[in-house]
Amino acid sequence: MASKAISSAATAATTAASSAAAAAAKAALPHTAIPPPFIPRDSFPVSQQIVRSYFLGHHHSTLEKMRRTISTVSLIIEVRDCRVPITSWNPLLERTLSATNSPDRSRIIVYTKRDLVPDDRATRANLGLLAKFHKDSNHAAATVFLGAGQDPKPVLEAVKQVSRDQLTPSFTGLRALVVGMPNAGKSTLLNRLRARGMGRHVAKAARTGAQPGVTRKMGTPVRIVAGGGEDGDEGVYVVDTPGVFVPYVSDPVAMLRLALVGCVKDGLVPGTVVADYLLYVLNRVDPGLYAKYCGPTNDVDEFLEGVARRTGKLLKGGVLGIDRAADWIVQEWRGGHLGRFCLDEVSEESLAAAVRLAREPVLSMNQAVKKEKVERKARGEAKWAAMQGG
Repeated sequence: MASKAISSAATAATTAASSAAAAAAKAALPHTAIPPPFIPRDSFPVSQQIVRSYFLGHHHSTLEKMRRTISTVSLIIEVRDCRVPITSWNPLLERTLSATNSPDRSRIIVYTKRDLVPDDRATRANLGLLAKFHKDSNHAAATVFLGAGQDPKPVLEAVKQVSRDQLTPSFTGLRALVVGMPNAGKSTLLNRLRARGMGRHVAKAARTGAQPGVTRKMGTPVRIVAGGGEDGDEGVYVVDTPGVFVPYVSDPVAMLRLALVGCVKDGLVPGTVVADYLLYVLNRVDPGLYAKYCGPTNDVDEFLEGVARRTGKLLKGGVLGIDRAADWIVQEWRGGHLGRFCLDEVSEESLAAAVRLAREPVLSMNQAVKKEKVERKARGEAKWAAMQGG
């Protein structure tokens, strides 16, 4: 019995010693720190030197032709991008066409690319707010949200209603202009309306493309509704117009949004800068959207290196093609393959701010640069005066 007790005590002592040794060894191992939670950037450090104009020669000539044509037009179909519903609002077109809803000239606002924003409760509420804003402000006879593959019948019905309300003479039909910012989807909408209204086998009336600037001059009237229908609808003729940019974008972030959705020609704003802004937005929405390329990061180089490796964007010698990766990832987002979301904040406050901005004089590039210099000088003088007073 005594020997058994001694053996048990020895075993217990050995076990205790082993446990102590294991604990000591564990304590001696280097401590593995738990990585801190990822914190996205709370603002985007955009350079004030970024290009802020895409107002081309044919944009100016288009506006002049619109001014000469407007007296023969009874309807304006304005096309905006649902991903930038406020930023794609062009005050210059607003003033040129005076396209408020009136007995003489109506307006229909069509927000295209509805399929590239979410179909959740928050988005539906925002779109409802937009429609209410246009109705309450008497901006438009109708507001329609249209996605790819969606039947354009709501737009066509709104056009027919305008034709009925205006009692369009049968020998002229209703004349309309389709207008908007570059690459908002004007020509695509016209082709879809023509196919829906005249039959799916009619030829396309307007050229389309992924880049802005495919349409460079005003087209000839294209019939989208035949006259003499049983319901009394008269014929409707629509003229396609080139997209018109604003002479100067005062907010550099707004310029980045327009570049990201493809409203300006790719390359005008460096592709890596556009990709960096996309990364910033993705991090604000959900960093997991790009998890197959790299982990959460605020570093655009790390992000694009991951994209280049994963997609094989390599140059000679196996060098990572960062510029190619930037262009590719932006196209992925534009196609809806990297999350679908609105870039603009839609609220009563942001809409009111857009109205105030639209009422300000539309400045040319040179005028805007001079104004910014004067304001910058005034801020510097005020700062110096405050320092002297202190």
